[in-house]
Amino acid sequence: MVQKRVFLSPPHMSGNEQYYVEQAFETNWIAPLGPNVKALEEGFAQYAGTNGALAVSSGTSAIHLALKVLGVSRGDTVFCSSFTFIASANPIVYQGAEPVFIDSEFDTWNMSPQALEIALDTAKKKRRIPKAVILVHLFGQSAKVEEIQSICRKYKVALIEDAAESLGSTFKGKQTGSFGDMGIYSLNGNKIITASGGGMLVSDNEDYLDKALFLSTQARDPAIHYEHSSVGYNYRLSNILAGVGRAQLEVLDDRVSARRGVFDRYQKSLGAIPGIAFMPELKDTRGNRWLTAVIIDEKVTGTRPIDIIHALEAENIESRPLWKPLHLQPIFKGSAFFTAADDIGVSSRLFEQGLCLPSGSAMTKEDQDRIAAIVKEIAAPSKMTQ
Repeated sequence: MVQKRVFLSPPHMSGNEQYYVEQAFETNWIAPLGPNVKALEEGFAQYAGTNGALAVSSGTSAIHLALKVLGVSRGDTVFCSSFTFIASANPIVYQGAEPVFIDSEFDTWNMSPQALEIALDTAKKKRRIPKAVILVHLFGQSAKVEEIQSICRKYKVALIEDAAESLGSTFKGKQTGSFGDMGIYSLNGNKIITASGGGMLVSDNEDYLDKALFLSTQARDPAIHYEHSSVGYNYRLSNILAGVGRAQLEVLDDRVSARRGVFDRYQKSLGAIPGIAFMPELKDTRGNRWLTAVIIDEKVTGTRPIDIIHALEAENIESRPLWKPLHLQPIFKGSAFFTAADDIGVSSRLFEQGLCLPSGSAMTKEDQDRIAAIVKEIAAPSKMTQ
């Protein structure tokens, strides 16, 4: 008998989504405008603690708009976390700019402040300071954002926080995504909450948000006819999808608690196995634990992450490696990379040893126990007989 599929991070509906979607149909607000969009933006700004928020079609489009607002163009450089999904860096290329990748550090697995300072000092000496730094909060864990923010201010560089994976995570009680000049969130189907698709741009700078709004609606100039003096984009979020997002935002804190519970159960079950280590949580932070991420030391366990991935897949369970660092991606071959570690870098070592386990907020305890048993069987077979 084939076991039911256990997905890595499936959507988890609250039951209230259909109410807001039906409201959109009943009032004929089907266009990418309407009460759901407005309410979702207001809700996000309140949750993030920022002056405003702009609902857009994806987290990627939010990053693109942030770069456009900052005037990033051909010939510029933008520094970006290397240990992340490619969507963090693709908008740099959209603008014809050059990405420069910054390594991680072991404390958070996120951007290394030391590596960033080395990169910015090098850029200053070359008189080529970047237009922006894109800092990613990986797998729901906050980076050392205050330290990185201070370094950016020292070199007078704008900071964009890619909080696509860290909605609901805090640093000293403040939401990730709210520290930088602009922050972005993702409402993709695999995130901690979803609108099926979509994203959000947040900022305390209302001029930035006004400019992003203008660009996201095809850059239409104020005229009774359609007048355009600059290139714009069709990046606004549908009022229907915003209805899904409204209901999801209402249960965000519950979803964070559930994901943290999943992480805690994994850690209790697997944390004592020699050679298995979990993604750390920095002091004074509270991660949303979007995905439970672990590293597997092959020298100790006698197994590789890919072996566990294959074993789980054989039981119809989805898992995956950690992100392949962007400086190792073929599309970015030859891009500059800065590390405070050795030539290999921290992000490369994490990729080689890393594994993401299924982390859905609706996952049953029975399914999680089954997953843990498979990992134990491969990584610590002797424990299965004790």
